[in-house]
Amino acid sequence: MKISASGRLEQGVPAPLRNTASLILQALLTLTVIGWVLKVPLYMGWTFYNEQFLALILGFGLGLAFLLVRARPSPPDAPTPWIDAIAGLAGLIACTYIAVRYPALVNEVIYRPLDAVIISALIVGLIIEATRRTAGLTLVIVVLVLFLYALTGHLLPDTFVSRPVDFTRLLVYLGMDTNAVLGQTLAIAIIVVIPFTLMGQILAVTGGSQFFADLAMAMMGRYRGGSAKISVAGSALFGMISGSAVSNVAAVGVVTIPMMKRSGFPSHTAAAIEAVGSTGGQLAPPVMGATAFLMAELLQVSYASVLIAAFIPAFLYYLALFIQVDLAAAKLGIKGEPMDRLPALKEVLRHGWYFPIPFVILVLGIMFYGVAVEYAALQASALLIIFNLAFGYKKQRTPIKELLLAAINTGRASIDILIIAGAAGLVIGTLNLTGLAFGLTLQLLTVSGDSILILLLMTAVIAIILGMGMPTVGVYILLATLIAPALIEAGISPMASHMFVMYFGMMSMVTPPVAIAAFAAANIAGCDGSKAGWAATRVGWCSYIVPFLFALSPSLLMEGTMTSVLWTVTTASIGILAGTVAVVGYFSTAVNGGYRILFMVAGLLMLIPADTFSDAGWTDVVGVILMAILTGLHFLHKKREAATPAT
Repeated sequence: MKISASGRLEQGVPAPLRNTASLILQALLTLTVIGWVLKVPLYMGWTFYNEQFLALILGFGLGLAFLLVRARPSPPDAPTPWIDAIAGLAGLIACTYIAVRYPALVNEVIYRPLDAVIISALIVGLIIEATRRTAGLTLVIVVLVLFLYALTGHLLPDTFVSRPVDFTRLLVYLGMDTNAVLGQTLAIAIIVVIPFTLMGQILAVTGGSQFFADLAMAMMGRYRGGSAKISVAGSALFGMISGSAVSNVAAVGVVTIPMMKRSGFPSHTAAAIEAVGSTGGQLAPPVMGATAFLMAELLQVSYASVLIAAFIPAFLYYLALFIQVDLAAAKLGIKGEPMDRLPALKEVLRHGWYFPIPFVILVLGIMFYGVAVEYAALQASALLIIFNLAFGYKKQRTPIKELLLAAINTGRASIDILIIAGAAGLVIGTLNLTGLAFGLTLQLLTVSGDSILILLLMTAVIAIILGMGMPTVGVYILLATLIAPALIEAGISPMASHMFVMYFGMMSMVTPPVAIAAFAAANIAGCDGSKAGWAATRVGWCSYIVPFLFALSPSLLMEGTMTSVLWTVTTASIGILAGTVAVVGYFSTAVNGGYRILFMVAGLLMLIPADTFSDAGWTDVVGVILMAILTGLHFLHKKREAATPAT
């Protein structure tokens, strides 16, 4: 209870009590997931339905969401409104009720008993409000539109008509059926993603983010524009493990953004480089921020298949970013960092040699020994803890208390993905119940006029809009359900379809107007968030083109002969160089006017893979010839300019 400045009595749960309750819920969530992955109930002789476990974890997530995420911005130490506390408690009780009574309810649910209707209505309503708080209105609007369609779709014209759905049947189906909230989406989010979230928390607290930043500084710092290259390399290394662009910006950007500003990069450019580098880590093998494991589960393919497919797109993403920062540094006259400010590579490796070991074991275990991905993540986390306690980073061992708090904080870090997975379950359940899943695919194909290019453009726009404010893993799950089937039906391979929606869902992190990774970086850089967002779009220009290329050409996903793959990668790499010269306006000297347009034309011609359409190979040939001519003219012009003062 608290008295406001105006004398008004403000009631709510005091911050200390709220923090204690949230800490208990976080600990229970983390311990329950670890126990389930380690099969503790099985060893104890207890048997549970998978749905009982999912319902319990969802209850913890709802409780935390209403305790910790406010309906409106407010100071961290302000009391939690009673209505939020009651909502969180109601969500926890409702989900616990399902977890306890599920064996009986599963046989009664077809008759829609009153308790099932009430509990389902409560869970559905709380998921919608929690989604609004954690992911914004976009996903909520999608869910509500689908609800409206489910209830009124039978009244629509033949093209859009659906089967009639009773309101109580809709509620019970969504709240308790294994094809809705308590389905595969929530299972993957809990069983696969949360162990990797735990691994990221342990890595950060044991000094892993500092090690990767130091490693990048030692390897890249002395070169032209070294501060920006440190940002790119460090963000890529840490981002593939953390799985969150925003947390990556927070962990690495606090070091690299001030360094870039000090070396001469404008504030908004420094923020943009860090945001784009941090976002791309979710595309970078071998971990890919846990998305690789989700994709393998949904596509029913091996983990190795996803890694192979992701390699070339990730290589082109970071190649474009490296060339961008290198040419921008040359244009601005930014040199490498002084050697006395950089750590020695030998010293960095001497102190942190053990950090890569858990991830090597993780990848080898999954690929060659059939270890379950969630179990492998726990193994990696345990190894990080053991190495930290044995050696420490730079002789600094993280206290056990901090390690425990990092593990507990996994619960808080998992709120977004739990709620979004619940909302995705509402979407999937409605699609299944109404038959819209098949109809949506047909409608997308009809609207696109059976044009694959138009369908891809529509998908890219939808992915960026739906991804606004959502973590990449969450938006990927949603898009893989809603949009990917239409791409597959249009003739694009399943792997390319899923990579495409994941890629553009990821790019929503740096695409205005929301661009949450760019805004997070702008906050550190002390610049305007919108300006940083538009700068990030320019810095990551190639990232908006590459997905279209691998969707149309299997060679960019390592499908096809080795000769075609090598040729495609080589021409695409040169094309990225040409396009970046055009964007930056600099090669070895300034490039202006019509030359920039011609460099962009050459770049786009070379970026088109040779197997995209018949005779597409000639675009590579023309692009290479044009690039050679432009390069020759550029250096000839530079030579003449250099000779002019002497003459």
